[in-house]
Amino acid sequence: MTLSFHRRSIWPQGRSAHFLLFVACGAGFAFALYAQHVWGLEPCPLCVFQRVALLAVGGWACLGMLAPAGGWRRGMAAGALLSALAGAGIAGWHVRLQLLPAEQVPACGPGLEFMLETMPLTSLLKKVFQGSGECAAIDWTFLGASMPMWTAALFVLLAVYSLYLLLQRQPRRRLF
Repeated sequence: MTLSFHRRSIWPQGRSAHFLLFVACGAGFAFALYAQHVWGLEPCPLCVFQRVALLAVGGWACLGMLAPAGGWRRGMAAGALLSALAGAGIAGWHVRLQLLPAEQVPACGPGLEFMLETMPLTSLLKKVFQGSGECAAIDWTFLGASMPMWTAALFVLLAVYSLYLLLQRQPRRRLF
C-alpha cells in the first residue's frame, strides 16, 4: 500500500486568485472614498492618479476572473502588474514631494478639474507630476506614515501578488 500526497499551494489558484486581487483593490478604493467623504480629506491630483491606477489593477483583476485559464489570465495578470507598478511609481513620487524641505515645495497650482478643462494632456501630466503645495501637504498619518506611503505599500503588495499570478503554473486545458 502506498500513500500519495498531493502538493497543494496555500495560495488561491485561478479565478479565486484574481478575485482576491480584485477585493484588495476594492478595499483600497473604499478606504480612499471613506477618507474623502467621511473624514473630509480632499484628494490632490496625484491622489486622483493613484486612484486611477488602483481602478486599473482592479479592472485587470476583474477581467482575470472572467477570462479562461491560460494565456488570457496571464495577460490580465500582466496588465495588473503594470498598473500596480505605475501606481507604485506615482505614490513614490508623491512621497518624495511630501519629504521635500519646505523651501523646495512647489507652489499650489490650479485644481485638477480646471487643468482637465483648459490644458492639453501632455501639459496636464507635466504639471501634475511637477507637484504642487497641496500634494506636499500631509493631512493624515497612521503609525507615522502618510496616506501616499501606505498607498505605495499597497501598490507594492499588489505588484508582488500580480507577479505571483503571472508566474503561476496554469493547468493544461483538455481539448476533449
